[in-house]
Formats: sequence, C-alpha cells, structure tokens
Amino acid sequence: MFDFKYFTPTKVIFGKNTESMVAELIKEFGGTKILIHYGGGSVVRSGLLKRVTDTLEEAGISYVTLGGAVPNPHLSLVYEGIELCKKEKVDFLLAVGGGSAIDSAKAIGYGLANEGDVWDFYDYKRTATESIPLGVILTIAATGSEMSDSSVITKEEGLVKRGYNSDLSRPKFAILNPELTMTLPDYQTACGCTDIMMHTMERYFTNGGNMEITDSLAEGLLRTVKKNALILKDDPKNYDARAEVMWAGSLSHNGLTGCGNDGGDWMTHKLEHELGGLYDVAHGAGLAAIWGSWARYVYKNCLPRFKKFALNVMEVEDRGTDEEIALCGIEAMEDFFRSINMPTNLKELGVKPTEEELALMAKKCAIGVGGAKGSARVLNEEAMLAIYRASM
Repeated sequence: MFDFKYFTPTKVIFGKNTESMVAELIKEFGGTKILIHYGGGSVVRSGLLKRVTDTLEEAGISYVTLGGAVPNPHLSLVYEGIELCKKEKVDFLLAVGGGSAIDSAKAIGYGLANEGDVWDFYDYKRTATESIPLGVILTIAATGSEMSDSSVITKEEGLVKRGYNSDLSRPKFAILNPELTMTLPDYQTACGCTDIMMHTMERYFTNGGNMEITDSLAEGLLRTVKKNALILKDDPKNYDARAEVMWAGSLSHNGLTGCGNDGGDWMTHKLEHELGGLYDVAHGAGLAAIWGSWARYVYKNCLPRFKKFALNVMEVEDRGTDEEIALCGIEAMEDFFRSINMPTNLKELGVKPTEEELALMAKKCAIGVGGAKGSARVLNEEAMLAIYRASM
C-alpha cells in the first residue's frame, strides 16, 4: 500500500430534473457571466439547452454560448472559446454534454486564466497555475470528466492527442440526471460503459501497491457496470440502470478506485489516444479494440492481478493454473465487449493501419509518455508497436 492524496471537491447533484438547479449553483460558486459550452445538435434538439438558458435568464445571469465540441475535442475550438471568453469577460464556464464538452471547457479555463499558449500544458512544456471555475450538466456517462482532474485535447496539426491533469480543473459542481442519457444511441451507451470500466481497470492492473478496500470498490464498480450495460442493451430507457452507470462513471475517474496504488498503468489509454488522434474513432470503442492485445502482452508480468480480476470481476472458474485463469479472464472480458457490440480488434473497429501508420502511432505514443510507461508492465516504443500489430 502506498500513501495517497484523495481530493474530490466537486459538488454532485444527482437525480431527476436536477438541471433546473443550475442557476442557483452558478450563483453559489460566484459566476456572473457564463460561457455555455456544448457539443452537437442533441443538446439543442432535446430542448436541454433552451431549458438551461431559460433558467439562467430567469435568474438574471448573463451568458454566451459556444457549440461544436466533438469527440476527440479540437484545439482550434479551445482557442475560439478562449477568445470569446476574453471578449465577453466570462468568469464561469458551464459544460453541457459529455466528456468532449467538459474537456474542451477545461482547456478553455486553463487558456483564459494563464498567459501563453494553452497547448503548452498538454505538450508538457508548462504547468497551469490557475483555471476559470467550471460547472457541468452531464448528458453522457463515460469519461468521468465531471469529477476528474483530467482533460484530453486533439491538436489538428499533426493529429496529436494529449491529456493534461490538474486539480485546478475539477468542476465546482456536476449535475447528474440519468434521464438525460436516455436518448443516446446504443453504440454511445456501450462506448461509455467501456470507458467507465477502463478507467477503473487502468488503476486495477498495477504492480505498485494495492489496498483491499480499494480493490473491493473497483471490483464492485466493474461488476455493476458490466451488469447494467447488458440491461441497457435490451432496455435503454431503464432509469435505474442508467443511474447505476452514471454514478459509476463519476466514481471511476475521481481517484477513488486508485487509492493506495502507484497511480495505475494507463497504457491502454495512451495507445488509444493515438488511434483517436489519427482515425477519430470513438474513445470507448478504441479502448475495447486495443485492450485484449495489451492484456495478453502484459499479463505474465502482472499475473496475480489478472487472476484476481478473472475470479472476482469476470467470475471465471477457479480451475487450472494461474496463467490459465488469467487468460480465461481476458477472454471473458472480450466476450463481454462483443456482447455489447464493442470491437475487440482494429478490424472490428473499422480501421486498417498500414505498417507505416502503426510505426507512427507507436512513435507518437512513446513521445507522449516520455519514452516508456506502464505499471502492469513498462512498455517502450517497440512494445507499443507489437501491441498495435497484435490488435490488427
């Protein structure tokens, strides 16, 4: 067990119709001029954006809007948001949507509060010292960005996807109404469930310190999402299943499931970032497509954790050698992905990289992690390329 810091300052308002509380929450945290940042047309078509703006107007809160956040959110929109906020003297950000809108808003907050190019933070050249406060109305259970310290942005030039972590960007409040996720396409719901599970699995497969209570929380979260993802496949309007998944998404990435370990592995995410940057694939689907190849490459170096995962999460039989049980757990995880129509390789994901593109992704991934990274097993560029090849 390692020492740890656990910091979760986000005020969570969970339940039906909770978006109606947005104005009082903004006032509670000192907002006077708001940027409402959102993604595509669903927020508009559903009427959510109008309900939010009507609520703000009734409360006498001024606002400007900026739509256009896309999966793998773009740096160019972040720059646009920073300039708009400077012009309009914005002092509070409200992200309405999923992880893309939230991550983009976090980047806008860094760029507005700090001098210089905001990309410097994502390129690991500087450290942010301030950020504009942020609130969230969540519409997609997936990234956990509504309670996390992380933000991932794609720089269109060179198709570089990078993440930046700072407690400065943790939202002041997060409004979580499971009903707002009911109109999601089945594919997005499945991608979200995959991302939620992966955030916990990245912290679970580690060779650096573990706590029994943390493991129990992580395993329970994984079993819960697995169960409710299958319910939502057949009954997408099931409120209780939506609620379980939505709360799991927040808990999966606020640090809770990593207390006492070395911070986790994170190489599945890093490998997927290059897929997302180059091919603009859905993040959850990209994670599912790469995970099995990563797991088979590293499991022997982290065998006790993979056996524990197989028994306690995937509920395989405790029969055979440790290695056989671990492999059964990996296979069971891939079977689960298939059961919710997630890909388990790049072909199923719909991308066909050339050998040159595989090498480019491995090179960019190695640069992004500073040469080598991993806890289950430390991976260098050669190992990254081998995993990409195996995932074909």
